[in-house]
Amino acid sequence: MIRTALVLCLALVTPGQAQDLRSILHLPEAVALPRLQEENVPTAEKVALGRALFYDLRLSANGTQACASCHHQELAFTDGLARSTGSTGHMLLRNSQGLVNLGYLPNYTWASNALVSLEDQIHVPLRNERPVELGINDANAAEVLARFAEDPEYQAMFAAAYPDGQPSWNRIVGALASFLRTINSFDSRFDRYLAGQTSALTDQERRGLALFNSERLECFHCHSGPTMTTAYVDANDPPGKHPFVFFSNGLYNVGNAGTYPEEDRGLYDLTLKPRHMGLFRPPSLRNVALTAPYMHDGSLATLDQVITHYAQGGTVTTEGPKAGDGRLMPTRSSFVRGFALTPAEKADLIAFLDSLTDESLLTNPAYANPWPEGHPARGEAP
Repeated sequence: MIRTALVLCLALVTPGQAQDLRSILHLPEAVALPRLQEENVPTAEKVALGRALFYDLRLSANGTQACASCHHQELAFTDGLARSTGSTGHMLLRNSQGLVNLGYLPNYTWASNALVSLEDQIHVPLRNERPVELGINDANAAEVLARFAEDPEYQAMFAAAYPDGQPSWNRIVGALASFLRTINSFDSRFDRYLAGQTSALTDQERRGLALFNSERLECFHCHSGPTMTTAYVDANDPPGKHPFVFFSNGLYNVGNAGTYPEEDRGLYDLTLKPRHMGLFRPPSLRNVALTAPYMHDGSLATLDQVITHYAQGGTVTTEGPKAGDGRLMPTRSSFVRGFALTPAEKADLIAFLDSLTDESLLTNPAYANPWPEGHPARGEAP
């Protein structure tokens, strides 16, 4: 359900309150505030609780995985795998996306136009059963919640974050969302270049930027704006604005029959509309040099392979159950039409993409695991 009535109206927020939010969310002045949920405005106390939960293995039913198990800070909150495994060993269907600038997305997961807030999305890894991720269900939810309700450290954190201090699943979700909204990345060399520091980019990187923004390559049509994806909203947008930003990039065309692999057909699996076959939301390209492998299924290992895919106008799979010519995929975006690129130009483009790395994100202690070695949250004996 689209919860338009619950979006915080920032017109009613005082300048001082806005500045406090900006500080909590680690946002520079040049960046707009994200859209927030009225019932879950971030506070420092909620953020601290959410950070503790994010890194706590006890948030999975069997105590073997945390949110951070698939989202590593040093990899811009991805995990370096094509597809992760859940807490019970089930292989997930999709590549783990980076958890950066999440507050600016109009919808969540790779291919859903129904999940329009972080609070909605967080229930997916907690409760998903096909495949299992953290493995929480109706049979074990009370037991998992009790781990936090009975823990003195969490009792203190819940009391600080919420008036009556009582743990609940809605409050766990709210705290996680509050922490995730603070993981923002706007301190790359590219940002310094945009701010007027022209020396922040090398000549090669500037050539790559020009290629990226050219009509020949078309990259900017899906990857532009503050977060380097056109799937973007902020607090200045109307509460009901949830732009439909999904594309098929010609990665597959199974049997040349106009379909994607049955295991994951993108937005089509939700809507069952043929025109949505193989449509996915374009991810942010911030920190993209660190987030390999690429595509929704992690099937392209390097940026070189990604650029080759787009230069060809799609991928041709020559053998196996996914064989087919993605260049002929009927729903393929008109922006994916192929282009000629010399080796030197490809190197320039990759150099520019490297400049999108935010080194401060990778080492910021505000995003790091707060639990000491040997703590039960790490699954180790106290």
